[in-house]
Amino acid sequence: MAKTRGGWSIGKEGRIVSGDIKNETFKVLRDESWEPHPLVKEVLLNFIITQKDNGAGVTCLFVRIPKGREIPEHFHELSNDIIVPLEGKATIWIQGMGEFVMRRGVVINIPKGVKHKIFDVTEDIFAFDVFNPGIV
Repeated sequence: MAKTRGGWSIGKEGRIVSGDIKNETFKVLRDESWEPHPLVKEVLLNFIITQKDNGAGVTCLFVRIPKGREIPEHFHELSNDIIVPLEGKATIWIQGMGEFVMRRGVVINIPKGVKHKIFDVTEDIFAFDVFNPGIV
């Protein structure tokens, strides 16, 4: 029997990746898969893992926000939004918390239903974004 520590299991048991899920285990960022953000068409989204396509409980995507653009105030009614900036610099405002610098090395966890916006994009932002539970 496997030993479990906070969701991590160790031991002899484990699951072998079967043929039906092999193509969903390792995902590659594809240049042709970028689509416009629903609020700002110049902001681009590249969905990697979704409920619809992968049966996942989360939605994982990459986000590109060009210098000088912003994502206006909004909220996600049913999902937490976890943003991990990989490149660039901007400011994020989170209702009830204030403003923070978005840059590499920061993880931003926005609870569901909380208003937020991204502005003052002084360097192109490239970020990894996770919605839990998934939105797509």
